[in-house]
Amino acid sequence: MSILPAADWLPRRAAHVERVDAWVVPHLERRGRGERHPVEDFVYDYYQVRPAVLRRWHPGLGVTLAGVEANAYLRWPEYIRIADGVQLSDSARAELVKAAQGPVKLLLATTDRQQRFDCFALHEWAMVYETAEVRHAAWPLRVSDATLRKTIVDVGLRCSHIDAFRFFTAAATPLNTYRPTRATQLELDQSGCLHVNMDLYRWSARLAPLVGSDVMADCFALTLRLRLLDMQVAPYDLEPLGVEPIRVETPEGRAIFAARQREMAEEAQPLRRRLLDALQAAAN
Repeated sequence: MSILPAADWLPRRAAHVERVDAWVVPHLERRGRGERHPVEDFVYDYYQVRPAVLRRWHPGLGVTLAGVEANAYLRWPEYIRIADGVQLSDSARAELVKAAQGPVKLLLATTDRQQRFDCFALHEWAMVYETAEVRHAAWPLRVSDATLRKTIVDVGLRCSHIDAFRFFTAAATPLNTYRPTRATQLELDQSGCLHVNMDLYRWSARLAPLVGSDVMADCFALTLRLRLLDMQVAPYDLEPLGVEPIRVETPEGRAIFAARQREMAEEAQPLRRRLLDALQAAAN
């Protein structure tokens, strides 16, 4: 157990809040005006992590925060006061370690599994295939129904992640190579997948008192960029938001996307390793 004096941890906490506010403040301002952002709002809405939770800095397991300023952490049930300061309680650690068992299995399974880069992120296309109900109804499609249909039929659907596949339309579902379910997630998830890598933020946010907020913020930053790439490929016209489309309906666009997907997957691997190391260390 290391003891951090206030002179050390207070600047780290302030730096975390400043970093996160660059993302959070615009989101809160848009929400206050009743504006929706089809790219960035997803990260808050889908993962259901409140901005206040994202702004909260946790030092991570094995750290005691010294100084009277650390008493502020006692408002949260995970923390207790000891003689040297404030730290994560043993009971909170035990509960978080238990909650981490499923994520650890997924992280282990996806760390060494062969990556695939042949889906071309057509899941958003499959969500509007042969239906009048469009998820982002405020934004027009940038491709015709004929182009959308031809792309899906010619390129094929190879989505292996349950949390993308479950939003496919009834017409698109039987066209998919895989039938992912929650029960088969451990077998099918692979770290080339945009959504699997976005989910690193899910686990780091839920388990932030164990792994520390530095890991959570790094995962959030990556998830924002992955979401942007995701929506660059989507069939929506988001150019008014500055989202330049990657036209995966063309061979050139698919090559561009696959290259970007590989780059992002490489960036995600060290984060996956950091997260997994922290969770495994907490369980020992």
